[in-house]
Amino acid sequence: MYKRVLLAYDGSIEGRRALREGAKLAQLCHADVFLLAVVELSAIMVTEGLTIPIDEQTASYKAILAEGVERLKALGFSPTSRLETGDAGQKISEVAEEIDAHLVVVGHRPQGRLAQWWFGSVGSYLVKRLRCSVLVAQTEISDDEFEQLKPPSEKPASGQADTASIS
Repeated sequence: MYKRVLLAYDGSIEGRRALREGAKLAQLCHADVFLLAVVELSAIMVTEGLTIPIDEQTASYKAILAEGVERLKALGFSPTSRLETGDAGQKISEVAEEIDAHLVVVGHRPQGRLAQWWFGSVGSYLVKRLRCSVLVAQTEISDDEFEQLKPPSEKPASGQADTASIS
C-alpha cells in the first residue's frame, strides 16, 4: 500500500504524535521512511526586539532532526533524513514529489480562527497540492502501543521503563 512514507517533523508535541503515527503505519506497510524538518524563514523568532539568527534556527532544527532519526532507529527503521529551509508546505510538497512519496504525515497544531484564515494550514495546503495520501496525525498513541512497534530485541524487559520512548 504505502512503500515510501514522508514524515514531517519539528520536535513539537504534534510533530512527535505524527512521528509515532507515521512510524506505526510505515511499519505495518513495511515502508521506507523519510524524515524531513523545515526551518521556516517566516518563523525566525523575534522576541522582545531580538531576532534569532538563521544559523541558530538551523542548528536547532538539525538537533531536532537527529532526535527524530534516533527515535526511528530505535524502532528498527533506517530513515533518510533531510533539512530544508523555506515555507513548510512548499518544502514538504517538493520533497514528497521528489521521493515519490505514497504517504505524507504531518502533525496538527491548533490555530486561532484569524491565524487559520490568514495563513491556512500546512495539512490543507498539502491535500490540495499533492497527488499522494496525506495524514494529519491527531491520534494519541499510547506508550504501550508504541512499544509494540519496537523489534523484540529492543523492547525493555517486563516492568522496566523505556527511557527512549517518544513523548
